[in-house]
Amino acid sequence: MTQRSGLALAVLALAAEAPMHPYRMQQLIRERGKDQVVNVGQRSQLYKTIDRLVRDGLLVAQGTEREATRPERTVYAATDAGRELAVTWTLDMLTAPRHEFAEFTAALAYLPLLDPDVAADALALRLSDRRGELDRLRHELARVATELPRIVLIENEYAIAHLETDVAWITKLLEDLRSGALTWSYDDLAETARRMHPGGEGTS
Repeated sequence: MTQRSGLALAVLALAAEAPMHPYRMQQLIRERGKDQVVNVGQRSQLYKTIDRLVRDGLLVAQGTEREATRPERTVYAATDAGRELAVTWTLDMLTAPRHEFAEFTAALAYLPLLDPDVAADALALRLSDRRGELDRLRHELARVATELPRIVLIENEYAIAHLETDVAWITKLLEDLRSGALTWSYDDLAETARRMHPGGEGTS
């Protein structure tokens, strides 16, 4: 069975909305701003996902379309099983979070590899990026909030709330690093690790 993913869910949802070809799916995902939560950067990945959904009886080809000088395109529709699975996936994604191994969390886990000053400089760059993204999302949401129903923008609200927490936490961490309230020595941590785990190696 096709592995659950944001892209597979988006394809099923669009094909349930109306039969359409892959290019139109990609176009709508971008037009509706869903490319912020679903990766459609590589069309080859979209086609692979569609092939798997067809293989598993979740999508079915309904014919072809041709527009002017464009090549012929296959139009896909969701089957009843595809519609049911899209609902099941949506419920599962809402109620049962899948553990994800985020790179930023991994970097925090191994922060002692860096000197405190170097870590602070790196976090300052991240903070600037996160603030810029937060401003961009706030502006975009404000621009369309009066034109579109809230339900189709709900993931933007979540992204903004997440970014606000991220910015606040990184700001405090950076303040602690700059003030010296949080500091460390790799050698001291390595020595502590050796005392805690005689015969072992490493600080984590």
